[in-house]
Amino acid sequence: LYLAAYYQVFKCEKEAGIMKNIKTFFTKYKHAWLLCYGFIYLPWFCYLEKTVTRHYHVMHVALDDFIPFNEYFIIPYMMWFLYVAGTIVFFLFRNKEDYYRICTFLFSGMTISLIICTFFHNGTDFRPAIDPGKNIFSGMVAALYQTDTPTNVFPSIHVYNSIGTHIAIMKSESLKKYPWVRAGSAILMVSICLSTVFLKQHSVIDMVGAAIMAYVIYGIVYGYNWSAEDKKVREKALS
Repeated sequence: LYLAAYYQVFKCEKEAGIMKNIKTFFTKYKHAWLLCYGFIYLPWFCYLEKTVTRHYHVMHVALDDFIPFNEYFIIPYMMWFLYVAGTIVFFLFRNKEDYYRICTFLFSGMTISLIICTFFHNGTDFRPAIDPGKNIFSGMVAALYQTDTPTNVFPSIHVYNSIGTHIAIMKSESLKKYPWVRAGSAILMVSICLSTVFLKQHSVIDMVGAAIMAYVIYGIVYGYNWSAEDKKVREKALS
Protein backbone atom coordinates (compact mmCIF):
# COMPACT_ATOMS: atom_id res chain seq x y z
CA LEU A 1 0.00 0.00 0.00
CA TYR A 2 2.75 2.41 0.91
CA LEU A 3 4.58 1.66 -2.33
CA ALA A 4 1.38 2.08 -4.33
CA ALA A 5 0.60 5.38 -2.60
CA TYR A 6 4.17 6.59 -3.13
CA TYR A 7 3.98 5.63 -6.81
CA GLN A 8 0.72 7.59 -7.25
CA VAL A 9 2.20 10.65 -5.57
CA PHE A 10 5.33 10.38 -7.74
CA LYS A 11 3.20 9.94 -10.86
CA CYS A 12 1.05 12.97 -10.05
CA GLU A 13 4.11 15.13 -9.33
CA LYS A 14 5.71 14.00 -12.59
CA GLU A 15 2.57 14.77 -14.60
CA ALA A 16 2.25 18.14 -12.87
CA GLY A 17 5.89 18.85 -13.74
CA ILE A 18 5.33 17.96 -17.39
CA MET A 19 2.23 20.17 -17.59
CA LYS A 20 4.14 23.00 -15.93
CA ASN A 21 6.97 22.66 -18.47
CA ILE A 22 4.48 22.68 -21.35
CA LYS A 23 2.76 25.76 -19.92
CA THR A 24 6.12 27.49 -19.44
CA PHE A 25 7.12 26.67 -23.02
CA PHE A 26 3.96 28.10 -24.58
CA THR A 27 4.12 31.13 -22.30
CA LYS A 28 7.68 31.86 -23.36
CA TYR A 29 7.23 30.90 -27.01
CA LYS A 30 3.70 32.10 -27.76
CA HIS A 31 4.73 32.70 -31.36
CA ALA A 32 4.91 28.93 -31.88
CA TRP A 33 1.18 29.07 -32.69
CA LEU A 34 2.10 29.93 -36.29
CA LEU A 35 3.17 26.32 -36.77
CA CYS A 36 -0.51 25.38 -36.58
CA TYR A 37 -0.52 26.34 -40.25
CA GLY A 38 0.47 22.73 -40.84
CA PHE A 39 -3.09 21.71 -39.93
CA ILE A 40 -4.28 23.78 -42.89
CA TYR A 41 -1.59 22.97 -45.43
CA LEU A 42 -1.26 19.20 -45.01
CA PRO A 43 -4.97 18.26 -45.35
CA TRP A 44 -5.34 20.64 -48.30
CA PHE A 45 -2.26 19.24 -50.04
CA CYS A 46 -3.30 15.62 -49.39
CA TYR A 47 -6.75 16.39 -50.80
CA LEU A 48 -5.21 17.72 -54.01
CA GLU A 49 -2.89 14.71 -54.24
CA LYS A 50 -5.90 12.38 -54.12
CA THR A 51 -8.22 14.32 -56.41
CA VAL A 52 -5.84 15.62 -59.09
CA THR A 53 -4.87 12.33 -60.72
CA ARG A 54 -5.71 12.87 -64.39
CA HIS A 55 -6.89 15.53 -66.84
CA TYR A 56 -4.25 17.99 -65.68
CA HIS A 57 -2.06 20.41 -67.61
CA VAL A 58 1.38 18.90 -68.24
CA MET A 59 4.16 21.27 -67.21
CA HIS A 60 6.96 20.89 -69.76
CA VAL A 61 9.47 23.01 -71.66
CA ALA A 62 12.12 21.99 -74.18
CA LEU A 63 14.93 22.44 -71.64
CA ASP A 64 13.49 19.60 -69.55
CA ASP A 65 14.47 17.12 -72.28
CA PHE A 66 18.14 18.13 -72.05
CA ILE A 67 18.40 17.60 -68.28
CA PRO A 68 19.52 14.03 -67.49
CA PHE A 69 18.05 12.03 -64.64
CA ASN A 70 20.47 11.64 -61.72
CA GLU A 71 19.43 9.60 -58.70
CA TYR A 72 22.19 11.07 -56.50
CA PHE A 73 20.25 14.30 -56.26
CA ILE A 74 17.88 12.48 -53.90
CA ILE A 75 20.32 13.46 -51.13
CA PRO A 76 19.81 17.25 -51.29
CA TYR A 77 16.15 16.70 -52.20
CA MET A 78 15.54 14.87 -48.91
CA MET A 79 17.74 17.28 -46.95
CA TRP A 80 15.14 19.93 -47.79
CA PHE A 81 12.94 18.75 -44.93
CA LEU A 82 15.70 19.20 -42.33
CA TYR A 83 16.91 22.43 -43.94
CA VAL A 84 13.53 24.19 -43.82
CA ALA A 85 12.23 22.74 -40.56
CA GLY A 86 15.57 23.16 -38.79
CA THR A 87 15.81 26.83 -39.76
CA ILE A 88 12.26 27.53 -38.58
CA VAL A 89 12.93 25.85 -35.22
CA PHE A 90 16.22 27.72 -34.84
CA PHE A 91 14.53 31.08 -35.30
CA LEU A 92 11.64 30.01 -33.07
CA PHE A 93 14.06 29.80 -30.15
CA ARG A 94 16.64 32.41 -31.13
CA ASN A 95 14.98 35.34 -32.88
CA LYS A 96 11.25 36.06 -32.87
CA GLU A 97 11.43 38.67 -35.66
CA ASP A 98 13.28 36.32 -38.02
CA TYR A 99 10.85 33.57 -37.08
CA TYR A 100 7.82 35.69 -37.99
CA ARG A 101 9.39 36.70 -41.27
CA ILE A 102 10.37 33.22 -42.42
CA CYS A 103 6.94 31.85 -41.45
CA THR A 104 5.18 34.68 -43.27
CA PHE A 105 7.35 34.16 -46.33
CA LEU A 106 7.02 30.37 -46.48
CA PHE A 107 3.37 30.05 -45.51
CA SER A 108 2.26 32.80 -47.91
CA GLY A 109 3.90 31.10 -50.87
CA MET A 110 2.67 27.66 -49.84
CA THR A 111 -0.89 28.96 -49.66
CA ILE A 112 -0.63 30.64 -53.06
CA SER A 113 0.74 27.39 -54.50
CA LEU A 114 -2.21 25.43 -53.12
CA ILE A 115 -4.67 27.96 -54.54
CA ILE A 116 -2.99 27.71 -57.95
CA CYS A 117 -3.09 23.90 -57.89
CA THR A 118 -6.71 23.93 -56.77
CA PHE A 119 -7.90 25.91 -59.76
CA PHE A 120 -5.15 25.04 -62.25
CA HIS A 121 -4.59 21.29 -62.13
CA ASN A 122 -1.04 20.58 -63.20
CA GLY A 123 1.58 17.86 -63.21
CA THR A 124 4.41 16.21 -65.14
CA ASP A 125 4.68 13.13 -67.33
CA PHE A 126 8.41 12.58 -67.75
CA ARG A 127 9.38 10.46 -64.76
CA PRO A 128 11.78 7.70 -65.93
CA ALA A 129 11.48 4.01 -65.10
CA ILE A 130 13.51 3.32 -61.96
CA ASP A 131 15.36 0.15 -61.02
CA PRO A 132 15.19 0.14 -57.20
CA GLY A 133 17.89 -2.51 -57.03
CA LYS A 134 20.50 -0.47 -58.87
CA ASN A 135 21.71 1.29 -55.71
CA ILE A 136 20.38 2.77 -52.50
CA PHE A 137 19.78 6.14 -54.16
CA SER A 138 17.66 4.63 -56.92
CA GLY A 139 15.72 2.79 -54.23
CA MET A 140 15.07 6.07 -52.43
CA VAL A 141 13.88 7.71 -55.67
CA ALA A 142 11.57 4.76 -56.37
CA ALA A 143 10.10 5.11 -52.87
CA LEU A 144 9.67 8.84 -53.45
CA TYR A 145 7.81 8.21 -56.72
CA GLN A 146 5.48 5.79 -54.95
CA THR A 147 4.55 8.21 -52.18
CA ASP A 148 4.54 11.48 -54.12
CA THR A 149 2.37 11.81 -57.22
CA PRO A 150 3.60 13.78 -60.28
CA THR A 151 0.82 16.32 -59.78
CA ASN A 152 0.49 19.73 -58.09
CA VAL A 153 3.98 20.73 -59.15
CA PHE A 154 3.59 24.38 -60.17
CA PRO A 155 5.09 26.38 -58.61
CA SER A 156 7.62 24.12 -56.90
CA ILE A 157 7.33 24.35 -53.11
CA HIS A 158 10.71 22.63 -52.80
CA VAL A 159 12.31 25.46 -54.74
CA TYR A 160 10.25 28.25 -53.17
CA ASN A 161 10.87 27.15 -49.57
CA SER A 162 14.57 26.60 -50.24
CA ILE A 163 14.90 30.15 -51.56
CA GLY A 164 12.85 31.51 -48.65
CA THR A 165 14.92 29.65 -46.09
CA HIS A 166 18.18 30.90 -47.57
CA ILE A 167 16.87 34.47 -47.64
CA ALA A 168 15.92 34.19 -43.96
CA ILE A 169 19.42 32.96 -43.11
CA MET A 170 21.08 35.72 -45.12
CA LYS A 171 18.84 38.41 -43.58
CA SER A 172 19.33 37.24 -40.01
CA GLU A 173 21.53 39.47 -37.86
CA SER A 174 22.09 36.48 -35.57
CA LEU A 175 23.82 34.51 -38.33
CA LYS A 176 25.91 37.28 -39.93
CA LYS A 177 28.89 36.30 -37.79
CA TYR A 178 28.76 32.75 -39.14
CA PRO A 179 29.83 33.01 -42.81
CA TRP A 180 30.20 29.24 -43.07
CA VAL A 181 26.51 28.83 -42.24
CA ARG A 182 25.51 31.34 -44.90
CA ALA A 183 27.82 29.74 -47.49
CA GLY A 184 26.55 26.26 -46.62
CA SER A 185 22.98 27.47 -46.92
CA ALA A 186 23.66 28.88 -50.40
CA ILE A 187 25.18 25.60 -51.59
CA LEU A 188 22.34 23.55 -50.13
CA MET A 189 19.69 25.88 -51.56
CA VAL A 190 21.12 25.62 -55.08
CA SER A 191 21.52 21.84 -54.73
CA ILE A 192 17.91 21.40 -53.65
CA CYS A 193 16.62 23.55 -56.50
CA LEU A 194 18.65 21.55 -59.02
CA SER A 195 17.52 18.26 -57.48
CA THR A 196 13.90 18.97 -58.41
CA VAL A 197 14.71 18.87 -62.12
CA PHE A 198 17.45 16.23 -62.06
CA LEU A 199 15.09 13.84 -60.25
CA LYS A 200 12.37 14.68 -62.79
CA GLN A 201 10.08 15.79 -59.98
CA HIS A 202 9.54 19.16 -61.57
CA SER A 203 9.80 20.97 -64.86
CA VAL A 204 12.11 23.94 -65.27
CA ILE A 205 8.98 26.09 -65.51
CA ASP A 206 8.01 24.99 -61.98
CA MET A 207 11.38 26.23 -60.76
CA VAL A 208 11.03 29.54 -62.59
CA GLY A 209 7.50 30.01 -61.26
CA ALA A 210 8.72 29.43 -57.71
CA ALA A 211 11.58 31.91 -58.16
CA ILE A 212 9.23 34.60 -59.49
CA MET A 213 6.82 34.03 -56.59
CA ALA A 214 9.74 34.23 -54.13
CA TYR A 215 10.81 37.57 -55.65
CA VAL A 216 7.32 39.02 -55.24
CA ILE A 217 6.84 37.74 -51.68
CA TYR A 218 10.34 38.93 -50.76
CA GLY A 219 9.34 42.52 -51.48
CA ILE A 220 6.28 42.17 -49.25
CA VAL A 221 8.04 40.51 -46.30
CA TYR A 222 11.51 42.07 -46.38
CA GLY A 223 11.18 45.02 -48.76
CA TYR A 224 13.44 45.82 -51.67
CA ASN A 225 16.39 47.51 -49.97
CA TRP A 226 18.20 48.97 -52.94
CA SER A 227 21.69 50.34 -52.41
CA ALA A 228 22.48 53.95 -53.35
CA GLU A 229 24.31 52.75 -56.45
CA ASP A 230 21.36 50.59 -57.48
CA LYS A 231 19.01 53.55 -57.08
CA LYS A 232 21.18 55.73 -59.32
CA VAL A 233 21.23 53.04 -62.02
CA ARG A 234 17.43 52.64 -61.87
CA GLU A 235 16.81 56.39 -61.86
CA LYS A 236 19.13 56.82 -64.84
CA ALA A 237 17.38 54.02 -66.72
CA LEU A 238 13.96 55.54 -66.08
CA SER A 239 15.00 59.11 -67.03
